[in-house]
Amino acid sequence: MQKRLTKQDALDLIRNADLKELGRMASQRKKELHPKGITTFVVDRNINYTNICWVDCKFCAFYRHEKDEDAYVLTFDEIDAKIDELLEIGGTQILFQGGVHPKLKIEWYEDLVEHIHTKYPQITIHGFSSIEIDFIAKVSRISVEEVLERLKAKGLASIPGAGAEILSDRVRDIIAPRKIDSDVWLDIHRKAHKLGIKSTATMMYGTVESDEDIVEHFDMIRSLQDETGGFRAFIMWSFQSQNTELAKIIPDLPKPSSNRYLRLLAVARLYLDNVRNLQSSWVTQGPYIGQMALKFGANDLGSTMMEENVVRSAGAGFRMAKEEMIRLIRDVGETPAIRDTAYNTLEVY
Repeated sequence: MQKRLTKQDALDLIRNADLKELGRMASQRKKELHPKGITTFVVDRNINYTNICWVDCKFCAFYRHEKDEDAYVLTFDEIDAKIDELLEIGGTQILFQGGVHPKLKIEWYEDLVEHIHTKYPQITIHGFSSIEIDFIAKVSRISVEEVLERLKAKGLASIPGAGAEILSDRVRDIIAPRKIDSDVWLDIHRKAHKLGIKSTATMMYGTVESDEDIVEHFDMIRSLQDETGGFRAFIMWSFQSQNTELAKIIPDLPKPSSNRYLRLLAVARLYLDNVRNLQSSWVTQGPYIGQMALKFGANDLGSTMMEENVVRSAGAGFRMAKEEMIRLIRDVGETPAIRDTAYNTLEVY
């Protein structure tokens, strides 16, 4: 067993390591975890069931208030139509997220999950971020455990890591003061893992955090993974500032560079030694840095993203078809494969 990186080691690597050397180290670690050289992706669709949200995160350009002209809650028929389109291209998963709606209670979510799970049993429901789960509990006057248990009973299979941003309450108080604290985010994932609901961990960097905050974030994820083993993957992306309130409040925020993204990704691969899968964020970085990420520790290209609205609202509009993903993976000498939500290989190309 290799000696674990300490927080100081990670900080030194972020600040001082040669980028090529970091890539070499991360690639070596990736090879130990994935010796067959298979790079995966999933065919799925993001379905944002509502854009109504009361949390008003300053970094988000997607949310609307209930009385806004373009506020919506999708009907079950509209959701079905989206799933039908996904099935036509061989999709297996929906990433199901919305705003934090101030009025929708647990019964609405139960009906929704049950409807989808019953009508489309072949589709995995990967849905509801920790802040949505926390608020469903509050507005329904039940515990987080009960929300998770009831949704799992109706067919919820997995929860996404959205809402982590940076797990530093100092940072969160600036960019999303109404959002749940770091400890609450971690505890909801802990509770989900203990109920057998696996999840992903995420990080959005590039706002007001320090290098120390980033390393602390890595450490919190690694510690919870030591405890529960419930994170399937880690996904990291840079803040997309266009159309956001935060960009108006802090207009001189530095634009995150590709160098910074690859550097942090490589350190994440080295530090998160207990998280098997590391996803490339081509949606925010573009296809070619997304491809380069495969040389900096990533073993998964994420999703074909048949539909993505949240990041696109903030100005990142990259799209990628299955064929392009296959080409980009082959181009770096790896073997492309489609996976499911649980990272089981479904088809190798």
